[in-house]
Amino acid sequence: MLRAAAIAERAGVPSVSIVTTPFLQQAAVVSKGVGLPSLPIAEYPGVPMTDGSDGVARKIHDLLPQIVAGLAGAREGIHTRAAEPAARDTIYRGTLDEIQEHFHDNLWSDGLPVIPPTLERVERFLAQTRRRPDDVIGRLLPENRAATVWSIAVNGVMAGCRPEYMPVLLAIVEAIADPIFRAEDAGSTPGWEPLVILSGPIARRLDLNHGQGVMRVGRQANTSLGRFLRLYLRNIAGLRIPPGAGDKGSIAGSFNVALAEDEDTARALGWSTFGADQGFTRDDSVVTVQSVVSISPPIYSAGTRALDHARILADVFGGACSYWSSIGMKYARWEPLLVLGPSIARVIAEDGWSKDDLRRYLHEEVTITARQAETYALQVGATSFTLEAHVKAGVLPAAYAVSSDPDRTVPVFVQPEKIGVLVAGDPGRNQSKGYVNNHIQGGRVSRKVDA
Repeated sequence: MLRAAAIAERAGVPSVSIVTTPFLQQAAVVSKGVGLPSLPIAEYPGVPMTDGSDGVARKIHDLLPQIVAGLAGAREGIHTRAAEPAARDTIYRGTLDEIQEHFHDNLWSDGLPVIPPTLERVERFLAQTRRRPDDVIGRLLPENRAATVWSIAVNGVMAGCRPEYMPVLLAIVEAIADPIFRAEDAGSTPGWEPLVILSGPIARRLDLNHGQGVMRVGRQANTSLGRFLRLYLRNIAGLRIPPGAGDKGSIAGSFNVALAEDEDTARALGWSTFGADQGFTRDDSVVTVQSVVSISPPIYSAGTRALDHARILADVFGGACSYWSSIGMKYARWEPLLVLGPSIARVIAEDGWSKDDLRRYLHEEVTITARQAETYALQVGATSFTLEAHVKAGVLPAAYAVSSDPDRTVPVFVQPEKIGVLVAGDPGRNQSKGYVNNHIQGGRVSRKVDA
């Protein structure tokens, strides 16, 4: 909303943004990031979705004086960002403990100890790439700060990465700088976390874990790469929890460690790898980044037929996705990820099923009633959401509005081809797990690793 208001203001059209009290700090960060820190705002006190229709009407009426004053008020010019230290400036000297406190006080750390980014350490990272330190990969909202090769190296050091991870760090930032990823929304109220997925030779070369304990902290590459992305979003994009307040995650999770696929198993089964599913070759090293808004319970399944496992996956993975699916339907971007344990993938493949067969099964069997979809959408503020309206707008297929019966069922997965399927985990257990993405926020983006 504030970014749209900034466009209007620059075009000479007065605007006023209605912002609820809990979002005022985040609004200030966004306004500053777009260069208009004095954008007129009318404060709505409280939480509209818990006020009831009468309460909302009364509060909106009370906002009229603020709206009129904002539209009629004087405008300030566009502000530029205050000068920040140059790349090679020494900003602080002290003991290790003093440096930790300094970084914490300036909101530059994620609450964990950081490796001090000395010039010597940063130079080791820069030696791993042909790019110049001042090359700009993109700009990251909400603070609209340039994502430079230098800042990538600095945050890589701080996160505990090794210098040889630098090409991967560059690919990660290229992915999140893509507008499809929408980095500015990584501080939205669902509290979603980005997930880094590594494919191809780089995963083995950097010793990423893809087996027992995958997604657990402990392996340096998996852990530090995941930490780097959250730290980079905090320090460069400006997504900080209070007192920084760029991050509005209501009940948020911690960073995800990086995920790597058991590609040897996938190939042995005759399945394409996850990297190949994103359009790359098996010889390419690839980074994929996408959002994760929630994670399913561990999915245990047993049996010697593909259908034995597919039924359980549909129940549990499908159930984890169902509640949030109406938001995916609203934006026609629904890209959940299913991580299959190697033993489960083996049974499914040896019974003649491909990844696409599994996707089609999930599309056909995982459904939700129209009433549930529209009710769930209402709870998150999509007050005008209906399946019929989205069919008319061309967002959803006609099958979603074959009747007006609120108890008719519709598929949870609008586009089954967008269900990610990846083999990883403990080969000695019958467990899988599902990762639910946050619709258009944190869209799946892949980049080839290239120094």
